[in-house]
Amino acid sequence: MSIEETTPPATVGELPPEFTALMRLGDLATPMAVRVAANLRLVDHIHDGAHDLESLSKASAANRDSLRRLIRHLIAINVLSEPTPDYYEPTEIGKLLASDHPVTQLGWLDPAHMIGRADLALVDLFDAVRDGRAVYKQRYGKDFWEDVSDDQVLGDTFYDLMAHGQLRIFKEVVEQGEWDGVRHILDVGGADGDLISALLSREPGIRATLLELPGPAARARTKLARAGQVDRFDVVDGSFFEPLPVTADLITLSFVLHNWSDEDAVRILHRCVDALEPGGSILLIECAEQSHSTPDPGFTSGDLRMMVYFEGRERTYDEWVKLADAAGLEITSVSDAYAYGARVLKLVRRSSQ
Repeated sequence: MSIEETTPPATVGELPPEFTALMRLGDLATPMAVRVAANLRLVDHIHDGAHDLESLSKASAANRDSLRRLIRHLIAINVLSEPTPDYYEPTEIGKLLASDHPVTQLGWLDPAHMIGRADLALVDLFDAVRDGRAVYKQRYGKDFWEDVSDDQVLGDTFYDLMAHGQLRIFKEVVEQGEWDGVRHILDVGGADGDLISALLSREPGIRATLLELPGPAARARTKLARAGQVDRFDVVDGSFFEPLPVTADLITLSFVLHNWSDEDAVRILHRCVDALEPGGSILLIECAEQSHSTPDPGFTSGDLRMMVYFEGRERTYDEWVKLADAAGLEITSVSDAYAYGARVLKLVRRSSQ
């Protein structure tokens, strides 16, 4: 038999580059492989000395052959490397899966964490787009906020992850904001108090009230007390769909309204209007992409998550204008973009009111 007869035939025609691009975009195997690597803590185990397949299989309690095949794909997509046979190391990308990395991505990817868990509901995006409703409950039997409230591990991983991303934004907002004349700030849905803590540290003349559900409210009390700010704040358990507990000359809503439909967001804003002192204002910290700009994939993917998780939505600036108008408000200023595309929108009562 000749060499020609044993050599695989050459490709008759090369596939167009758009074919490869589309296949990469539609590939579910790769994002799921990364999530499995996160859940198994493969990079942590490697850092602890488990560099070979046998050691990694034992450390992660994973089937040896199945793990080998997973690792082979992780090498192919540049998450792990194999500098010598059966010796594995994380690449620079793979290092982001270490739990102690400064910008670890475990919280976003591990299905044992709240967002990693919620992201699996994107498999049901078909139903969300067709029916116009959230599908998280369809997959898990509870809605998103029930899981956050009822399961301490899921709740802790959710609020810790949100804080990790938002601390930088809050620091920038507080440093660049105008706080002259503000006496009392009401932080509505303020999670565990990071915005209030940053503001009180910079502005000694301001008092604050934070409204939250019982779980994050308890976390806020602990964090603010630890920061030595206990004499300048009140934390109130409650819902922003009910009358707000106090009035204030400044009300803040940080990454709250994107969790809700337009109808519910207007209800929340109405509660804020009712609690606003004369001449006061509302600050929204949200993404607000320009409507005429080329869509940013971070903005659009976040919007799909809002749709799937809880029928919320990321909004363009023009959509915020319409929402504010529906609540009897007008936007008087919008900041430049902060980290992750966040902006500060200042709302006041419509002048005609």
